[in-house]
Amino acid sequence: MTKITRRNSLKKISLGAVTISGFSAMSVSSAAKKPPLKGNVNHAVCHWPFNPMSLDDLCIAVKKIGFNAIDLVGPNNWHILKKHGVECSLCNGAELGIERGWNDPQYHEQLIANYTDIIPKVAEAGYKNLICFSGNRNGMDDGTGMKNCADGLKKITGLAEQHGVTLIMELLNSRVNHPDYMCDKSAWGIELCKMVSSDNFKLLYDIYHMQIMEGDLIRTIKNNHQYFGHYHTAGNPGRNEINDSQEINYPAIVRAVLDTGYDGYFCQEFIPTREDKIASLEEAIKICDL
Repeated sequence: MTKITRRNSLKKISLGAVTISGFSAMSVSSAAKKPPLKGNVNHAVCHWPFNPMSLDDLCIAVKKIGFNAIDLVGPNNWHILKKHGVECSLCNGAELGIERGWNDPQYHEQLIANYTDIIPKVAEAGYKNLICFSGNRNGMDDGTGMKNCADGLKKITGLAEQHGVTLIMELLNSRVNHPDYMCDKSAWGIELCKMVSSDNFKLLYDIYHMQIMEGDLIRTIKNNHQYFGHYHTAGNPGRNEINDSQEINYPAIVRAVLDTGYDGYFCQEFIPTREDKIASLEEAIKICDL
Protein backbone atom coordinates (compact mmCIF):
# COMPACT_ATOMS: atom_id res chain seq x y z
CA MET A 1 0.00 0.00 0.00
CA THR A 2 1.34 3.45 -0.90
CA LYS A 3 2.17 5.48 2.18
CA ILE A 4 -0.15 8.45 2.68
CA THR A 5 1.73 11.73 2.92
CA ARG A 6 0.69 15.36 2.99
CA ARG A 7 2.93 16.11 0.00
CA ASN A 8 1.47 13.39 -2.22
CA SER A 9 -2.10 14.18 -1.24
CA LEU A 10 -1.76 17.91 -1.85
CA LYS A 11 -0.49 17.20 -5.35
CA LYS A 12 -3.76 15.38 -6.01
CA ILE A 13 -6.17 17.80 -4.32
CA SER A 14 -4.58 21.26 -4.62
CA LEU A 15 -7.42 22.22 -6.95
CA GLY A 16 -9.97 19.98 -5.30
CA ALA A 17 -9.91 16.60 -6.98
CA VAL A 18 -12.52 14.27 -5.50
CA THR A 19 -11.45 10.79 -4.47
CA ILE A 20 -13.54 7.64 -4.51
CA SER A 21 -15.64 6.89 -1.49
CA GLY A 22 -14.32 4.63 1.20
CA PHE A 23 -16.84 5.66 3.79
CA SER A 24 -19.50 3.39 5.26
CA ALA A 25 -23.00 4.33 6.29
CA MET A 26 -22.23 2.73 9.63
CA SER A 27 -19.67 5.47 10.35
CA VAL A 28 -22.26 8.19 9.75
CA SER A 29 -24.91 6.54 11.87
CA SER A 30 -22.45 6.08 14.72
CA ALA A 31 -22.01 9.86 14.85
CA ALA A 32 -25.69 10.71 14.46
CA LYS A 33 -26.83 10.63 18.09
CA LYS A 34 -23.91 12.29 19.82
CA PRO A 35 -24.50 15.20 22.23
CA PRO A 36 -23.98 18.65 20.72
CA LEU A 37 -20.54 20.22 20.78
CA LYS A 38 -19.91 22.97 23.33
CA GLY A 39 -19.41 25.75 20.82
CA ASN A 40 -16.17 27.17 22.23
CA VAL A 41 -13.94 25.75 19.49
CA ASN A 42 -14.41 26.19 15.75
CA HIS A 43 -13.58 22.65 14.68
CA ALA A 44 -12.36 21.67 11.22
CA VAL A 45 -10.72 18.68 9.55
CA CYS A 46 -8.42 18.20 6.56
CA HIS A 47 -9.70 15.99 3.76
CA TRP A 48 -6.42 14.45 2.59
CA PRO A 49 -5.73 12.16 5.61
CA PHE A 50 -9.14 10.52 5.11
CA ASN A 51 -8.54 9.40 1.53
CA PRO A 52 -9.97 7.42 -0.21
CA MET A 53 -13.11 8.78 1.46
CA SER A 54 -14.85 11.17 -0.91
CA LEU A 55 -15.31 14.81 -0.03
CA ASP A 56 -19.07 14.28 -0.16
CA ASP A 57 -18.86 11.57 2.49
CA LEU A 58 -16.58 13.60 4.70
CA CYS A 59 -19.02 16.52 4.52
CA ILE A 60 -21.82 14.22 5.66
CA ALA A 61 -19.66 12.91 8.50
CA VAL A 62 -18.63 16.28 9.89
CA LYS A 63 -22.23 17.50 9.87
CA LYS A 64 -23.27 14.39 11.79
CA ILE A 65 -20.51 14.93 14.35
CA GLY A 66 -21.66 18.51 14.79
CA PHE A 67 -19.21 20.84 13.03
CA ASN A 68 -19.06 22.23 9.51
CA ALA A 69 -15.60 23.08 8.20
CA ILE A 70 -13.00 21.30 6.04
CA ASP A 71 -9.45 22.46 5.27
CA LEU A 72 -7.43 22.42 2.06
CA VAL A 73 -10.19 22.32 -0.52
CA GLY A 74 -9.62 24.05 -3.85
CA PRO A 75 -11.98 26.01 -6.11
CA ASN A 76 -13.02 22.98 -8.18
CA ASN A 77 -14.62 21.38 -5.12
CA TRP A 78 -16.12 24.34 -3.29
CA HIS A 79 -19.47 23.48 -4.85
CA ILE A 80 -19.43 20.18 -2.93
CA LEU A 81 -18.90 22.00 0.36
CA LYS A 82 -21.69 24.44 -0.43
CA LYS A 83 -24.05 21.60 -1.33
CA HIS A 84 -23.62 20.27 2.21
CA GLY A 85 -23.48 23.63 3.99
CA VAL A 86 -19.84 23.08 4.98
CA GLU A 87 -17.28 25.91 5.14
CA CYS A 88 -13.80 25.85 3.64
CA SER A 89 -11.76 26.77 6.70
CA LEU A 90 -8.50 27.05 4.73
CA CYS A 91 -8.49 27.19 0.94
CA ASN A 92 -5.76 26.00 -1.39
CA GLY A 93 -5.18 26.03 -5.13
CA ALA A 94 -2.83 28.99 -5.67
CA GLU A 95 0.39 27.43 -4.34
CA LEU A 96 3.00 25.56 -6.40
CA GLY A 97 3.39 22.89 -3.75
CA ILE A 98 5.27 22.75 -0.47
CA GLU A 99 8.78 22.70 -1.93
CA ARG A 100 8.43 25.60 -4.40
CA GLY A 101 7.44 28.72 -2.53
CA TRP A 102 7.91 32.41 -1.86
CA ASN A 103 11.54 32.15 -0.73
CA ASP A 104 12.70 31.65 -4.34
CA PRO A 105 12.24 34.66 -6.66
CA GLN A 106 12.13 32.41 -9.73
CA TYR A 107 8.62 31.41 -8.65
CA HIS A 108 7.34 34.89 -7.80
CA GLU A 109 5.84 35.70 -11.18
CA GLN A 110 3.76 32.54 -11.27
CA LEU A 111 2.82 32.73 -7.58
CA ILE A 112 1.72 36.35 -7.90
CA ALA A 113 -0.41 35.43 -10.92
CA ASN A 114 -1.92 32.44 -9.12
CA TYR A 115 -2.75 34.31 -5.93
CA THR A 116 -4.03 37.34 -7.83
CA ASP A 117 -6.47 34.98 -9.55
CA ILE A 118 -7.50 32.96 -6.49
CA ILE A 119 -7.79 35.64 -3.78
CA PRO A 120 -10.92 37.29 -5.29
CA LYS A 121 -12.45 33.84 -5.83
CA VAL A 122 -11.91 32.96 -2.18
CA ALA A 123 -13.68 36.15 -1.14
CA GLU A 124 -16.49 35.67 -3.65
CA ALA A 125 -17.09 32.18 -2.26
CA GLY A 126 -17.38 33.65 1.23
CA TYR A 127 -14.16 32.15 2.58
CA LYS A 128 -11.40 33.88 4.52
CA ASN A 129 -8.13 31.91 4.51
CA LEU A 130 -5.73 30.85 1.74
CA ILE A 131 -2.62 28.73 2.32
CA CYS A 132 0.90 29.48 1.15
CA PHE A 133 4.37 27.99 1.68
CA SER A 134 7.92 29.25 2.08
CA GLY A 135 9.42 26.54 -0.12
CA ASN A 136 12.61 24.56 0.48
CA ARG A 137 16.00 26.11 1.23
CA ASN A 138 17.94 24.46 -1.63
CA GLY A 139 21.15 25.92 -0.19
CA MET A 140 19.68 29.36 0.50
CA ASP A 141 20.32 30.95 3.90
CA ASP A 142 17.32 31.74 6.08
CA GLY A 143 17.82 35.51 6.03
CA THR A 144 17.83 35.70 2.25
CA GLY A 145 14.82 33.40 2.08
CA MET A 146 12.90 35.53 4.55
CA LYS A 147 13.62 38.70 2.56
CA ASN A 148 12.58 36.99 -0.67
CA CYS A 149 9.34 35.81 0.92
CA ALA A 150 8.56 39.28 2.22
CA ASP A 151 9.32 40.94 -1.12
CA GLY A 152 6.99 38.58 -2.96
CA LEU A 153 4.19 38.51 -0.43
CA LYS A 154 4.04 42.29 -0.18
CA LYS A 155 2.99 42.33 -3.83
CA ILE A 156 -0.24 40.49 -3.03
CA THR A 157 -1.10 41.44 0.57
CA GLY A 158 -2.79 44.62 -0.63
CA LEU A 159 -5.14 42.53 -2.73
CA ALA A 160 -5.71 40.19 0.19
CA GLU A 161 -6.55 43.15 2.44
CA GLN A 162 -8.93 44.53 -0.18
CA HIS A 163 -10.84 41.24 -0.31
CA GLY A 164 -10.69 40.37 3.38
CA VAL A 165 -8.60 37.23 2.75
CA THR A 166 -5.79 36.16 5.06
CA LEU A 167 -2.75 34.45 3.58
CA ILE A 168 -1.65 31.65 5.89
CA MET A 169 1.93 30.32 5.68
CA GLU A 170 2.33 26.89 7.22
CA LEU A 171 5.02 26.00 9.74
CA LEU A 172 6.26 22.48 8.91
CA ASN A 173 8.95 20.27 10.41
CA SER A 174 12.08 19.66 8.37
CA ARG A 175 13.31 16.75 10.51
CA VAL A 176 10.77 14.03 9.70
CA ASN A 177 8.23 14.99 7.05
CA HIS A 178 9.50 17.88 4.95
CA PRO A 179 13.31 17.88 4.69
CA ASP A 180 14.83 21.26 3.80
CA TYR A 181 11.58 23.24 4.24
CA MET A 182 12.48 26.79 5.26
CA CYS A 183 9.55 27.93 7.41
CA ASP A 184 10.30 25.24 9.99
CA LYS A 185 10.52 27.29 13.19
CA SER A 186 8.02 29.65 14.74
CA ALA A 187 10.65 32.37 15.32
CA TRP A 188 11.46 32.48 11.59
CA GLY A 189 7.79 32.71 10.67
CA ILE A 190 7.13 35.42 13.24
CA GLU A 191 9.99 37.55 11.89
CA LEU A 192 8.54 37.12 8.41
CA CYS A 193 5.16 38.33 9.67
CA LYS A 194 6.86 41.43 11.05
CA MET A 195 8.60 42.06 7.73
CA VAL A 196 5.40 41.65 5.70
CA SER A 197 3.58 43.86 8.24
CA SER A 198 0.01 43.05 7.23
CA ASP A 199 -2.85 41.75 9.36
CA ASN A 200 -3.76 39.65 6.33
CA PHE A 201 -0.61 37.53 6.52
CA LYS A 202 -0.32 35.05 9.38
CA LEU A 203 1.08 31.64 10.23
CA LEU A 204 -0.48 28.22 10.39
CA TYR A 205 0.82 26.94 13.73
CA ASP A 206 0.91 23.20 13.17
CA ILE A 207 1.18 21.70 16.65
CA TYR A 208 2.53 18.36 15.46
CA HIS A 209 5.24 19.92 13.33
CA MET A 210 6.32 22.42 15.98
CA GLN A 211 6.44 19.73 18.66
CA ILE A 212 9.02 17.97 16.51
CA MET A 213 11.05 21.11 15.77
CA GLU A 214 11.00 23.03 19.05
CA GLY A 215 8.44 21.94 21.65
CA ASP A 216 7.47 24.57 24.27
CA LEU A 217 4.13 24.80 22.51
CA ILE A 218 1.97 26.56 25.08
CA ARG A 219 4.52 29.27 25.88
CA THR A 220 4.98 29.92 22.15
CA ILE A 221 1.23 30.18 21.61
CA LYS A 222 0.69 32.52 24.56
CA ASN A 223 3.57 34.82 23.64
CA ASN A 224 2.98 34.97 19.88
CA HIS A 225 -0.69 34.22 19.26
CA GLN A 226 -1.19 37.44 17.32
CA TYR A 227 0.85 35.93 14.47
CA PHE A 228 -1.08 32.63 14.34
CA GLY A 229 -4.13 32.60 12.10
CA HIS A 230 -4.84 28.86 12.02
CA TYR A 231 -4.00 25.66 13.92
CA HIS A 232 -3.46 22.04 12.85
CA THR A 233 -3.25 18.90 14.97
CA ALA A 234 -1.74 15.42 14.81
CA GLY A 235 -0.25 13.03 17.34
CA ASN A 236 3.49 12.79 17.83
CA PRO A 237 5.22 10.51 17.12
CA GLY A 238 3.49 9.04 14.10
CA ARG A 239 1.17 11.83 12.90
CA ASN A 240 -1.80 9.70 13.93
CA GLU A 241 -4.63 9.99 16.47
CA ILE A 242 -4.31 12.70 19.14
CA ASN A 243 -5.34 10.48 22.07
CA ASP A 244 -3.12 9.06 24.84
CA SER A 245 -1.17 6.97 22.33
CA GLN A 246 1.08 10.01 21.73
CA GLU A 247 2.89 12.70 23.72
CA ILE A 248 1.08 16.00 23.06
CA ASN A 249 -1.42 17.18 25.69
CA TYR A 250 -4.09 18.52 23.36
CA PRO A 251 -6.68 19.62 25.96
CA ALA A 252 -4.06 21.85 27.58
CA ILE A 253 -3.06 23.29 24.22
CA VAL A 254 -6.65 23.97 23.17
CA ARG A 255 -7.23 25.69 26.50
CA ALA A 256 -4.17 27.87 25.95
CA VAL A 257 -5.35 28.78 22.45
CA LEU A 258 -8.81 29.71 23.71
CA ASP A 259 -7.29 31.80 26.49
CA THR A 260 -5.65 34.02 23.85
CA GLY A 261 -9.09 34.94 22.52
CA TYR A 262 -8.57 33.05 19.28
CA ASP A 263 -11.84 32.51 17.39
CA GLY A 264 -10.53 30.94 14.17
CA TYR A 265 -10.44 27.28 13.21
CA PHE A 266 -8.75 24.42 15.06
CA CYS A 267 -8.25 21.76 12.43
CA GLN A 268 -7.58 18.02 12.71
CA GLU A 269 -4.83 16.84 10.34
CA PHE A 270 -3.91 13.47 11.81
CA ILE A 271 -3.79 10.27 9.73
CA PRO A 272 -6.25 7.76 11.25
CA THR A 273 -4.95 4.28 11.98
CA ARG A 274 -8.34 2.75 12.73
CA GLU A 275 -10.42 1.06 10.08
CA ASP A 276 -13.29 3.31 11.17
CA LYS A 277 -11.66 6.65 10.43
CA ILE A 278 -14.69 8.63 11.50
CA ALA A 279 -14.52 7.08 14.97
CA SER A 280 -11.01 8.51 15.25
CA LEU A 281 -12.26 11.90 14.06
CA GLU A 282 -15.08 11.87 16.60
CA GLU A 283 -12.60 11.06 19.34
CA ALA A 284 -10.31 13.91 18.29
CA ILE A 285 -13.16 16.42 18.22
CA LYS A 286 -14.23 15.30 21.69
CA ILE A 287 -10.68 15.68 23.03
CA CYS A 288 -10.49 19.24 21.70
CA ASP A 289 -14.06 20.32 22.49
CA LEU A 290 -13.51 22.23 25.75
